[in-house]
Amino acid sequence: MGSTSSMLTQYDIEEVQEHCDNLFSQQEIVSLYQRFCQLDRTAKGFISADEFLSVPEFAMNPLSQRLLKMADGLNFKEFVAFLSAFSAKANMQQKVKLIFKVYDSDCNGKVTFNDILEVLRDLTGSFMSDKQREEVLSEVLQEAGYTRESLLLLDDFIKILGKSGLKMEVEVPVD
Repeated sequence: MGSTSSMLTQYDIEEVQEHCDNLFSQQEIVSLYQRFCQLDRTAKGFISADEFLSVPEFAMNPLSQRLLKMADGLNFKEFVAFLSAFSAKANMQQKVKLIFKVYDSDCNGKVTFNDILEVLRDLTGSFMSDKQREEVLSEVLQEAGYTRESLLLLDDFIKILGKSGLKMEVEVPVD
């Protein structure tokens, strides 16, 4: 799997499937590999931030800069693992884990009021004032039993978002 120009072997496919908890079928992994090779324009074996930004849906995402921190330099196996949270077969905990990483920009395992506020700023842009964002966030945290001073851990995110019916899925086209 080192070179993106080579074909995947059955062993490679099974290894990637195992690495992503079997959330993608073998056919989906082959399709993802083809897409990975298209994105890896210089065939160096990983996808750079610029190559990720060549995907219009990714570039238009208001959280693209945060996602780039997580996605820059991924090899194929890591690329599939990153996308596995978007699989229809991924459980809520796997999806929330990715969301937590988006909010935990300093990777310290804790999310603060200001961390959440930054993401809200990215998502709402000029549609909301800082004061409105702070009021909404304070109310949401209070309803969930937290305060502005709370440090949220992954388990807290799972508790808060686990009941939300969160839907984040990407369909992998299979040829």
